[in-house]
Amino acid sequence: MRALWLHYPDDPKAVACPDEYLWGRDILVAPVVEKGARSRRIYLPCGAWYDFWMREKAEVGRQYTRPLDLETIPLYVRAGAILPLGPVKQYTEEHVDQPLSLSIYPGADASFLLYEDDGRSFNYRKDEWMGLHLDWNDAQRTITLRLAPGSRLLPPLRRNLDVNLLNAEKHVVFDGHPIEVTF
Repeated sequence: MRALWLHYPDDPKAVACPDEYLWGRDILVAPVVEKGARSRRIYLPCGAWYDFWMREKAEVGRQYTRPLDLETIPLYVRAGAILPLGPVKQYTEEHVDQPLSLSIYPGADASFLLYEDDGRSFNYRKDEWMGLHLDWNDAQRTITLRLAPGSRLLPPLRRNLDVNLLNAEKHVVFDGHPIEVTF
C-alpha cells in the first residue's frame, strides 16, 4: 500500500487525498468506508487510468463521483500496466488447470518480471527459479514474453496464458522460447 503523495508529490489534490491509495504503483484503490454509500468521490492523478471492472478509460486530473454497489470496490489501473492474474489457489502447491491471465492496459510502454519458484524450498538460491519477462510496446501493440536472464523454465514445461488487451484476448502457450503477441 502506498499513499498517493509518494508517487504524485507535485499534485496538490493527490497529496490532499487521505482515503485513496496505490496497491503497488499500478492500481489505485478507492475504498468505501461509509455505511450505506451509493456513490464515491474519486480523484485520479495525472496520466491515463482504466476502471478495473469495466475495462474502460477513466477521466483523470479531476474529482468525479462513481456509483457504487455491494460487489465491487472502486479500482483503477494505470495506463502502461501489465497485471498477471492467476487462477485461485488454496495453497501454493495446488494444481490448477486454468491459464494465467495477463491483462495489459495500453497508453504507455510497460515492462514486468513475473517471478516463480517451487513455493516450498530455498532452491531459488541454487538458481531454480523462473522469471517471465514481459515487454509491452504500446506503439506496435505488441507484447514480448521471454525467460529472464539467469532463470529457467520450471514444470510444467508448457504454460497456457490468456493475454488480454482491454476487451481483446489471445491464448498463447509459452514453452521457454520467446514469443510475440500482437493486437
